[in-house]
Amino acid sequence: MITFMVRTVTTTTDSSELPTLRRLLELTIAGEVPPESEQFTADGARLRWLGEGALEVTPANGLDSGLDLVLSAGVHGCEVIPIELLDRLIKAVACSEIRPRARLLLLFCNPPAMRQGVRRLGQDLNRLFCGKHAENEPSDETRRAAQLEAWVAAFFQEPGRQRWHYDLHSAMRESVLPQFAVCPWVEGREVAPQSLTRLQHAAVDAVLLQEKPSGTFSAHTASRHGAEAFTLEMAEAPGGIWPQCLHQFLQAARSWIEAVDPALHEPQRPPLLKFRLAREIIKQSDQFALRLPEDIQNFTPLVPGTLLAEDENGTRWVVEEQHARILFPIADVAIGGRAGLIVVPRD
Repeated sequence: MITFMVRTVTTTTDSSELPTLRRLLELTIAGEVPPESEQFTADGARLRWLGEGALEVTPANGLDSGLDLVLSAGVHGCEVIPIELLDRLIKAVACSEIRPRARLLLLFCNPPAMRQGVRRLGQDLNRLFCGKHAENEPSDETRRAAQLEAWVAAFFQEPGRQRWHYDLHSAMRESVLPQFAVCPWVEGREVAPQSLTRLQHAAVDAVLLQEKPSGTFSAHTASRHGAEAFTLEMAEAPGGIWPQCLHQFLQAARSWIEAVDPALHEPQRPPLLKFRLAREIIKQSDQFALRLPEDIQNFTPLVPGTLLAEDENGTRWVVEEQHARILFPIADVAIGGRAGLIVVPRD
């Protein structure tokens, strides 16, 4: 069981007068239905509970900037930092610390896994989007993926608006590059320069540009709804102390919600490093074993000839690429699952 650091917002307003929907995380973990499904902030923004872990926010009259923004966390229930980030933003919006000028869909994606503090209870939820849930035997995860897709489809139904989606994760290990993004592949579309600039202002150090389809949540919103979508891997917080980059990301997210250009108040940051996938390490049997240090950091450089993993029938993954780095090494995946990525720089 993971204990989330639930933030208390300081406000001059009596707490009994604040929207109970500000407590979306607590309600979700407890499996409770809020007493009211629709409430308003002191500034007139509408909060609407859609179902377990889902909150829609509509700006007050006259404040809508034309942006539809989805922020999601908890696809993997043990990834605490993104869940706490989203909880802070929800409370700040509900208590009028943040005055939204974007429509928001705020999602705690996998409540059962969050309650138990585990990555997954059955199937990996982040492999079931883009309709892949329909290709699997029905389960709690397939039903949840279908529900999340339905909420997103309803949210993005109005044409002519900007569509953004940031799916927040944490890699559960330290990284040479503390915060990084994964940009899903969409046929015929290149990532826009302003999208990368936005990541840069959010204290993101690198981006992995995918070159083939996948079944992740961000891939779904990018390919099915034309959203500017990224999976964001947030920095770790050893000892519960947030590094500066997490605070910088929180400030950037606030600027997205308020439709403020972060370039006006953020310091200049180094250019984003760009990577592409060279190879995947796939677990083929129960004999699979990673041959890397347990505490190896994401984006650690790899020397050609290094043994990365072994499996049955003498299968070996050995570094062949120049300037390669390791990403997402994890042996605890299902057979057929991805146990690591070998990535290389992309111009």
